[in-house]
Amino acid sequence: MQRTQPFLIPGGLSEDKRGKVKFFNDFIFQGVKRFYEVTHVSDEPRAFHGHMKEEKYVYITSGSILLCLVKLTKTDNPSKKSKVHTFVLSSKNPQIVYIPKGYANGFKTLEKNTSVIFFSTCTIAQSQKDDFRYPWNYWGENIWEKK
Repeated sequence: MQRTQPFLIPGGLSEDKRGKVKFFNDFIFQGVKRFYEVTHVSDEPRAFHGHMKEEKYVYITSGSILLCLVKLTKTDNPSKKSKVHTFVLSSKNPQIVYIPKGYANGFKTLEKNTSVIFFSTCTIAQSQKDDFRYPWNYWGENIWEKK
């Protein structure tokens, strides 16, 4: 099934005297070829990075972020009027966001000690051939304000 819109995959949290278990029973790793973790120590946005072929999933292991996604109308000078999809993700509320191909993404940390895991459907070599970068404020500076 071809997915064309970003969406959340809800997770769960189970806790008892032994500790916590975060789980994602509805997350299927179909197509995932690699993953990487980003620990971002600044409150400056880390953005924007887009792919026309690569899909990603985003999960927060600690802290919280404001994640912004924008559908690319084209790779060279995309429309600045495109809708910006925003998600607030926190390690206290387990969720995964799906980023379809054809989207640029970026995030801003909302607290210290934030770590983010990205799951990718492309190898690093494939990703490097499908890499489009834009300034953090390309779609406006106000998008980085937590709503």
